[in-house]
Amino acid sequence: MSTPIHAGACFCGAVSYTVTGKPTLSAYCHCSRCQIMNGSAFIWTIHFPASAFSWTHPEQHDAATDTYITEGKPWKTRFRCRKCGTCVASYNNKTEHWSVWGVQFERDEKGVTKDLDSVKPTAHIFYETRLVDVNDELSKWEGYEDKSTRIL
Repeated sequence: MSTPIHAGACFCGAVSYTVTGKPTLSAYCHCSRCQIMNGSAFIWTIHFPASAFSWTHPEQHDAATDTYITEGKPWKTRFRCRKCGTCVASYNNKTEHWSVWGVQFERDEKGVTKDLDSVKPTAHIFYETRLVDVNDELSKWEGYEDKSTRIL
């Protein structure tokens, strides 16, 4: 079996990356920070070890991206495209993991994420701060999956 490789990019395509292998986490995040930063009730976040992440855009990295750090999480650097403003990834220097968003992965001609089974979400995290109830078969957690109290 081959190692899964997923390519992701910002809205305009100026910033791109690949991740390889299996994620350490793939979940729908309902935390208030993600809600506010993304203007959405929840996001599909996927975490990979640092060794699995590579920038692939042709432009020099610093010229293509801006970085920012939010108050309360100085260990997490977020990267966004200088052209369209889309946040494409974040790096956590405590855990040495990259976070990317599943909705930015390449899709097939039907609009389905390529090789979805290798990165499919397994849970809902930070579900107590949800804005909407999600009635699916996935587990719901107070914090991170298997590292906090399971709600449902």
